[in-house]
Amino acid sequence: MGVPARLPDLMGLSVAIIGHGAIAQYVRARLPDLKITEIAQVVRPGKEVLDENPPLISDLTDLPSRPDFVIDCGGHQALAAHGPVALAMGIDVLTVSLGALADRGIEQSLQDAASRGGARLQLLSGAIGGLDALRGASAGAIAQVSYTGRKPPNGWRGSPAEKAIDLDTITAPTVHFAGAARDAALKYPKNANVAAAVAFAGIGLDQTDVQLIADPTITENIHEVSATGDFGSFHFTIAGKGLPENPRSSSLAAMSIVAALAERQKQIGF
Repeated sequence: MGVPARLPDLMGLSVAIIGHGAIAQYVRARLPDLKITEIAQVVRPGKEVLDENPPLISDLTDLPSRPDFVIDCGGHQALAAHGPVALAMGIDVLTVSLGALADRGIEQSLQDAASRGGARLQLLSGAIGGLDALRGASAGAIAQVSYTGRKPPNGWRGSPAEKAIDLDTITAPTVHFAGAARDAALKYPKNANVAAAVAFAGIGLDQTDVQLIADPTITENIHEVSATGDFGSFHFTIAGKGLPENPRSSSLAAMSIVAALAERQKQIGF
């Protein structure tokens, strides 16, 4: 089934949002202030959602009208499933699931679909900032980039950290992963999108060093990035808060999506 032409524009941009978790809900709640219309919620088959306005769909070919953008708030599997469909249809996709591109098959699928549809996959900074300096530094030689992610033990629930260390008994900061950003993103799909964002801004997934740490002495998620090269050196730290609905979801990741949409809305004069 093909996608109908876009409906007459009454409120500016229109979007379809993949996902119904804390980040998706945060973005949805701010669309009216941006004068952006959500035309569909893209959820997995069988997903129960109390609010069914806009309508629920599980396949992007069932969109009721053509949106300006598809926004991925659903994570790696959702981007892998729906991103290529949207891009092949000529619809740009905005995502914070940067770690999904560590899987070369997913990356190739997205690239091929974008080429066929003449659309773009926009990678948002998500839970990390300050990457403009790293992008600028890449104009010269960069010798080293490292990312360290620290979260309270509960922030690593549901991840491989549970098998690597005992999250219930540690009393000091404990490293449970050390390696390249690509390995971090593949092993920690819900936790290492920041590592991928740093890698893409700098020297790549295979050259960026990553440490992931469970730290019982902190209450926030702490991201540290350091780099050295022709430009000199820098080190910066961001202490991020989780969303109230789900402390494991980054407030800054959700805000980065809203900021990107606000910028797009400005570009068309709203």
